[in-house]
Amino acid sequence: MPKARVAVVGDCKDSIFDYEIDLPHGDQGGHSNDWQVFEATPFRQTIKLEADMILNGSIDHWWSMVEKRDVFVTQGTRNFYGHRSTDRTYRQHLDDNRLPDVYNAVTYWRRSEMAAKFFVSCREIFNNWNQVKLRNWQQAEPDTDTVYALAAVLLGRENFLLPSNYPQFAHMKGRINFCVGEDWTKELLWELGDRGLRIQTIQQKIPTHYHIKAFAHTLEEHYEQLLAGH
Repeated sequence: MPKARVAVVGDCKDSIFDYEIDLPHGDQGGHSNDWQVFEATPFRQTIKLEADMILNGSIDHWWSMVEKRDVFVTQGTRNFYGHRSTDRTYRQHLDDNRLPDVYNAVTYWRRSEMAAKFFVSCREIFNNWNQVKLRNWQQAEPDTDTVYALAAVLLGRENFLLPSNYPQFAHMKGRINFCVGEDWTKELLWELGDRGLRIQTIQQKIPTHYHIKAFAHTLEEHYEQLLAGH
């Protein structure tokens, strides 16, 4: 689907996007806005990526992998070497509660009854989090990955999950990438070029979830230079 269009949901306004969409139910704060994307999308089929990701090449081939599903949520993640991560530092609560290792960072859905049920379930979990009891969970509020995992279990994980060789991304959290601290930009060599991101001289090919919010300013300058050169 090489002619796929791009929409941004939230308060970001930029002519580079085909659609700029406000949250249909208003800003409800942080992760709890996520369920609104189902209503917000103008598309019959949607691939949702988190905003703090870099595309290092085309993802057009993903459509053929997922388009026969009603909903797809990616399982597991990779490090910058492209290897599947086995580090469980950030996911122990999922293991302790026998929940799937899902990441909302790459999610696909088509307009369907199952997709509607999934996002309604996510909304209900967010809105009734005080009734959810999980082992090894100390935070007052849920994160989107945990909500997606619970919704997938409630509705049947076979409806949402595919083998781990399906659409994947590199997550730049510190322990996943063998860093001492959490800011990989201070421990690893990296550079930006017209093909995206290189880390420790390795050209990244799958999308990179750069995680460090301050890195967005560097990216903005980089993209402005690229656009100015065309």
